[in-house]
Amino acid sequence: MSDETKTANPPGPEFEPSAERSDVPILVVVITLVLLFLGAVYFDYKSAWFNKEVYSPYTSAEQLEAAQPISGAAAAAAHGKQVYELVCGVCHNTDGQGKPNQAPPLAGSEYVLAKGHDRLIHIPLAGLSGSMSVEGKDWNLNMAPMGAALSDADLAAVLTYIRSSWGNKADEVTADDVKAVRAKLGSRPQPLTGEQLKSMPE
Repeated sequence: MSDETKTANPPGPEFEPSAERSDVPILVVVITLVLLFLGAVYFDYKSAWFNKEVYSPYTSAEQLEAAQPISGAAAAAAHGKQVYELVCGVCHNTDGQGKPNQAPPLAGSEYVLAKGHDRLIHIPLAGLSGSMSVEGKDWNLNMAPMGAALSDADLAAVLTYIRSSWGNKADEVTADDVKAVRAKLGSRPQPLTGEQLKSMPE
């Protein structure tokens, strides 16, 4: 048989190429799955893609809720808190606990929690001077009429915030309540004394 005949005939089955199975190392599989999982968690945390109510730039429903506009009683409380912290919080502290030898606490104060609003409204409109007792402790006060420059609505919001914060639970003060006391005071030249305040009806 010639060499040409030998090369023309295909080799027998014993010479056919075959593929051998090679297992993927388990470590590669584990690492791939972990990376996929971490990627999904990161994607969900950063984009809130799985929550149809949340879109960028917010990453949670809580952030979205906090960014919503508020109205009604919640808006009035937020406004009262804002004005309080700007005008009153410097002396009485943002937690309403007051400052030693400077300003009495508003949390639990009998003047704040009185059933009526009249006496409480007089304090920021007229100011205070001299000694007075708050929760059984004596204070020597010199308070300017911090609320005189506020509008009736702003002062009402502040006093309502004070009467409903730090454990205080009392009804709201309205702008009409403030307006009535302001009209009664007129252009009072002198601040109230502790005795004058105490003798007032609530």
